[in-house]
Amino acid sequence: MKLRDAADVTTAPIAALGLVGGYVVARESGIRPLGGVVLGAAGLYAGRSWVAKAGGAGAAGLATVYLGGFGASHVLAKKIGAWPAVLTVAAVSAAASWVVADRPR
Repeated sequence: MKLRDAADVTTAPIAALGLVGGYVVARESGIRPLGGVVLGAAGLYAGRSWVAKAGGAGAAGLATVYLGGFGASHVLAKKIGAWPAVLTVAAVSAAASWVVADRPR
């Protein structure tokens, strides 16, 4: 198996799926660290493209949004519920990824 060239990967759906997928895996398996593996794998895969497409500063900003969204979803869930919180942070992370890394220049 060969990974696509980092500059050719669209990261917005990966960021969204990492957050949503991590939540689903943790919830359905009952093993929270397993959800973290999904979150981490998607973040690493998107991160290599963020570096290639947006440079170090852009990648750091997107990683902050991605991981910050993970943390924020826990706080937000207490106010609006788990699914709305996860979907909200996934949408924000995907939008940021598109604006910073994926949008045609």
